[in-house]
Amino acid sequence: MLSAATYRPEVVIGIGAALLLGGVLASRVSSRIGVPVLLLFLGVGMLAGSEGPGGIHFDDAQTAQLVGIVALVLILFSGGLSTPWDHVRGAIGPAAWLSTVGVVITAAVSGLCATWLLGLPVRTGMLLGAIISSTDAAAVFSVLRGSKLDLRPPLDAVLELESGGNDPMAVFLTLSLIDVISHPDQAILPLLGTLVLEVVVGGLCGYGAARLGRWVINRIALDFDGLYPVLTLAVAFLSYAIATLLHGSGFLCVYIAGIALANGDLLHKRSISRFHDAIAWLAQIAMFVVLGLLVFPSRLVAVAGRSLVIAFVLIVLARPLAALVALVTTRLGMRDRLFLSWVGLRGAVPIVLATFPLVSGIRHADLIFDVVFFVVITSVLVQGATTPWVAKRLGVLRPRTPTAATT
Repeated sequence: MLSAATYRPEVVIGIGAALLLGGVLASRVSSRIGVPVLLLFLGVGMLAGSEGPGGIHFDDAQTAQLVGIVALVLILFSGGLSTPWDHVRGAIGPAAWLSTVGVVITAAVSGLCATWLLGLPVRTGMLLGAIISSTDAAAVFSVLRGSKLDLRPPLDAVLELESGGNDPMAVFLTLSLIDVISHPDQAILPLLGTLVLEVVVGGLCGYGAARLGRWVINRIALDFDGLYPVLTLAVAFLSYAIATLLHGSGFLCVYIAGIALANGDLLHKRSISRFHDAIAWLAQIAMFVVLGLLVFPSRLVAVAGRSLVIAFVLIVLARPLAALVALVTTRLGMRDRLFLSWVGLRGAVPIVLATFPLVSGIRHADLIFDVVFFVVITSVLVQGATTPWVAKRLGVLRPRTPTAATT
């Protein structure tokens, strides 16, 4: 255990640098042993935590929540910047159905399972289901780009749009259920209007921030080129803050802002994109390491068996059922639907959402966090590691263009 004297500035900086270095090295190990890099980032945090060799005691859920939100803003904005509009235009329909109907079905099936297995009140069990209902942009982007999968269109676009766009529904369900648990007399119907407001305000704020940001970037004459990426950072965080203050979805806002900003004439577009890609990796490492610090591995043992069952239900029942029902009206073929049914990776978003019950003081909050953490580890390990194999077995990879024979 670290003493109070340990927390001098140079020691804190050294510890942070060591954790960052460990995360970077973990990414190299990941490609060699076939384990998703996000799982190794979590492992670095757990090893550095109070029950690991590092002995860093950290149990501040509110700080972890803030780190997670900041990191998700950076990750979603970077994901939007690297998403060509022409590439994703045809995937809006399937992604929208997965992000709404699919999330609700996943939450309901997983929540009922959690209620029965953990002996929780129905509302608390449904809260757990809501927390694990959305796929994670950081996990999906990492697996797709890390494994260099060349999925045939529009599968890759559907996955990216869904993972970036389903957070509003999961956040809405989570916060609404916390409100209902905290105030049992809360009416349900007005909450539906809140959801519509979040989506509309978030989308408008994101598009407006991108238009304004592009106008400023293209017309302001800064003395140093390195300041332009800093300007886009301000656009990302301001758009999130304004959308949230206006009761919109901040996460949806920054993702749309990234897409709209990049898909137009923009000065220094390449350097801005590279900068945000690097910042997104830094955010992923910091977020997963901090979330790893927050967990106590000894508590996971007590919930391991039941958490494994919940993860199994989520992976083989809830997600496939949600995907098949949500995509029934789309033109996607059965192989595409089956692949989307499997690639529903959970990651940082559920863990960050699991801090909300902790901060709100909801009963069983510690149990919810431990179960969610275990479910995320299982999802990343099982689904993340098998995604390339499943893609090849289902034949959803883009056909390779034959190269001309040389003479």
